[in-house]
Amino acid sequence: MDKGAVGKEKKVLYMQTFGGFSLSYDGRQITGSRESQFVSLMQVLLHERRQGVSRDRLTEVLFGDRDVEDVHHAVRSVIYNAKKRLQNSGLPKVNYIVRKDGVYYWTEEVPVEEDAEIFERMYDRAEAEEDEDVRLACYLDACYCCRGEFLPAHGGVLWAAQEARKYRILFRACVWKAVELLRSRQDFRQMEQLGRYAAKISPLSDWETVTMEALTALGSYEEARAFYDRTAELYFREQGLMPSERMTELLGKTGSQTEHPYGSMHEIQQSLSKGETAEGGYLCSYPVFQGIYRMVRRMTERGGQSVYLMLCRIVDGRGERIREEQALETLTKRLENAVQNSVRKGDAMSRYGKGQYLVLLVNIAYEDCDLVKERISRRFAGEQIQAKIRYYVNSVTGCAPGKKED
Repeated sequence: MDKGAVGKEKKVLYMQTFGGFSLSYDGRQITGSRESQFVSLMQVLLHERRQGVSRDRLTEVLFGDRDVEDVHHAVRSVIYNAKKRLQNSGLPKVNYIVRKDGVYYWTEEVPVEEDAEIFERMYDRAEAEEDEDVRLACYLDACYCCRGEFLPAHGGVLWAAQEARKYRILFRACVWKAVELLRSRQDFRQMEQLGRYAAKISPLSDWETVTMEALTALGSYEEARAFYDRTAELYFREQGLMPSERMTELLGKTGSQTEHPYGSMHEIQQSLSKGETAEGGYLCSYPVFQGIYRMVRRMTERGGQSVYLMLCRIVDGRGERIREEQALETLTKRLENAVQNSVRKGDAMSRYGKGQYLVLLVNIAYEDCDLVKERISRRFAGEQIQAKIRYYVNSVTGCAPGKKED
């Protein structure tokens, strides 16, 4: 529900809690997310207006562990100032905050709309609805009503953190139930849109699998591969992890579902070799590199070849990660060129997030890996380059110890 639209239809006090905090009346903003006792008071009082807030709980929310000489007077003072502010903001002149038996309530004379309550109402309606079309519509409305984390700037406040966890669980359930209905209807376009939205609202929660599944089902294989690469970059940059097994499994389907016409052996070989570089290491995507690694590992177990996995990582002069994105991207491209021109044609390499490349060194002695490092470092270096490369080397069969060097 659009908060501006709500204000124009009827005069209500509208509270936004998803993705940030704001309070408005009749379409006019009263306050934003800036920390203050007024904000803390309004958040808990409006969110829990039906059951009310006890005096002890309100004291805890407003003052926490601070030592206040006359805490009851302090609470009354905050409430008095809040009432003055609300009246000056154009609300009707009524008693906004009512106390009954030691519990504080928001007055029923000023109606309130809250995005979190609207979200719950839509979800509950979907759960009770028997008509599948209406149920799906309610689930989708609920999903798109949730525009972010519940009071994200107040995660350190116990009650807000507890509510945020509750809404995360509800949002996840809501999205998955909508996905199940969309999948059963084969409405993969809307499923793709929902997956992208869920990933935006709740980042790094593996919602990309929904988008990936939809793209694969739609036959958008090139787009799915590009989406996988972007997801892999994001997850490794933010968490040091690769996408889930489900994502990798879906990526495999983009290749297995590609149909090829009948052709001669010569034509097939030409197609397989298309785009192959004449010199330098074989640069490939991470899923392809993963497939090569698994095959080579099997071959070494059977034939006893010496194969090593090398990780090349860019660090600053102090050996720490480089944070500046544009500079790191430029250095990453430089590292790619240095690695590709320093290893053999039979060696596979793949980007492993910004500032990192993996190399599979085939039929090489452990001592000779140092020569490869020297070649890469020499090509990477430059007069204006303050960064350096840190290397990690391990045997593919695990028979040699790992080693880390600058």
